[in-house]
Amino acid sequence: MLVSLYVKNLALIDAVELEFQEGLNILSGETGAGKSVIIGSVNLALGAKAEKEMIREGAEYALIELCFQTEDEQVAKCLENMDLPVSEDGSILISRKIQPNRSSFKVNGETVTARQVKTLAEYLLDIHGQHEHQSLLKKKKHMEILDGYAGTKLEILLDEYKALFAAYGKKKQELEEASMDEESRLRESELASFEIEEIRMAEVSTGEDEKLEKDYQKMLHGRNILERANIVSEIVSSEQDGSAGDLIGKALREINSVLSYDEEVQVFSQQLTEIDDLLHGFHRDLNDYMERMDFSEEQFHMVESRLNVLNHLKAKYGKTLEDVLDYYEKRCQEYDNLLHYDSYLEQLRRDLNNMEDRLLELGKEISGLRKASATELSEKMQKALLDLNFMQVEFEVHVTSDPEHMTSDGLDDVEFLISMNPGQPMRPLHMIASGGELSRIMLGLKTVIADKDAIETLIFDEIDAGISGKTAWKVSEKLGELSKNHQIICITHLPQIAAMADTHFRIEKIVENESTKTMIQELDGKNHIKEIARMVGGDDISEAAILNARELVVQAGKGNLI
Repeated sequence: MLVSLYVKNLALIDAVELEFQEGLNILSGETGAGKSVIIGSVNLALGAKAEKEMIREGAEYALIELCFQTEDEQVAKCLENMDLPVSEDGSILISRKIQPNRSSFKVNGETVTARQVKTLAEYLLDIHGQHEHQSLLKKKKHMEILDGYAGTKLEILLDEYKALFAAYGKKKQELEEASMDEESRLRESELASFEIEEIRMAEVSTGEDEKLEKDYQKMLHGRNILERANIVSEIVSSEQDGSAGDLIGKALREINSVLSYDEEVQVFSQQLTEIDDLLHGFHRDLNDYMERMDFSEEQFHMVESRLNVLNHLKAKYGKTLEDVLDYYEKRCQEYDNLLHYDSYLEQLRRDLNNMEDRLLELGKEISGLRKASATELSEKMQKALLDLNFMQVEFEVHVTSDPEHMTSDGLDDVEFLISMNPGQPMRPLHMIASGGELSRIMLGLKTVIADKDAIETLIFDEIDAGISGKTAWKVSEKLGELSKNHQIICITHLPQIAAMADTHFRIEKIVENESTKTMIQELDGKNHIKEIARMVGGDDISEAAILNARELVVQAGKGNLI
């Protein structure tokens, strides 16, 4: 769940921190107080586009921090896959710093990309605003919802189907590319034979080019290496007057001549002896190296010629010798297919037919599961919508199958149909439902699939758009029901929904030192009632409004909070 939200220097917010609780968290306040900024800040922390104008006037940056607490194994696995630290207590801290020219994201102290944050967020929370409600107008979303409701058995079948469908597409493309006339086949066969022979004759072995390149560079610069090595040899040789070896030898003789006068001199003698031994060893090793550097012009040309052959093959068949050998194997198979062309095509067709048969078999099984789940979901959704005060509504998850039209999702077309009035035909959502109705339909869906939805935190913005009275109570009851299994954060202007709160925050705008700020306060029982009274009757809070507010809270079953 979302434990806390910290926002600094964003829009009208100076610095605020909200500590959310389990159950239903309500955010209320007058229009323009900054309720949308709070939900917007969550979106920003999770990767939404940020404009520099969002930074509070006079501030250098804006900062948003979200702290989650979860024991979900999928979240831990997601963190591990990203090589991000997993805390022992299951806490996850996501932060975003917004500066005029750049933004930076961190998860548990590690810098991450916006894409990584968005991927992680999919497991942590679900935000439903007007944009998300509108997604219900897209048929692709309908199939996604139905498949999620159908559960694991359908998921396993779909994974197998999608993998086979991808392989089927590649096999179909292979057949199309393999189809050619006799002249083209002969030409391709000759080219394949030539390429195979060219690579075979080269007797390529992986890593050979790297070794030869080192030898080539060594030989190419051999004269320069030997000249420098000879100079060094003369400098350290003990046989050259004035060389390092000669001077160290003289120094050793001088120090040894006074050994008998002072024991401490023995230490210096030992050190000089070690230096003399090291210098002699170095000189021997250097001379051995110079002897091994002896090579002929013939050797150099052989290495150069071999490198030219290998580089020519890499230029034609791949960037590395591994690529060249892979190409060789591929061309050998293609050449064999061309030599046995008719049987090759026949095998391709048999493979395709077998794949089609299996795809149809899986597709029909998937269709059966979808239709069974669609019937169940339709019934539950119709009940949920009636509970949300859709009078005499009919709802259907319509699944049609076409074995002649296979897609990566199967054989089916899924669409949500609805009828709002008796005698009215069932029609697609986009032809009937308004924005406010879509928000309630989404709430109904979330209530129906609550047991199957692993996401702990749901945020609802504009869930109460265009509703009041009895409908508002129905929405409030559904939010209360949903909050038994999920943490809900909801922005509302309706007292009926606020009365259902387990935790209530008031958002208001104040002027302090000639500066406008957005302030947020968690309300205790007394102020919770006062805020609901304000929502009922406006800023002039009367005793009647207070009594009305208390009645709403009792009616919501939250009398213990008063």
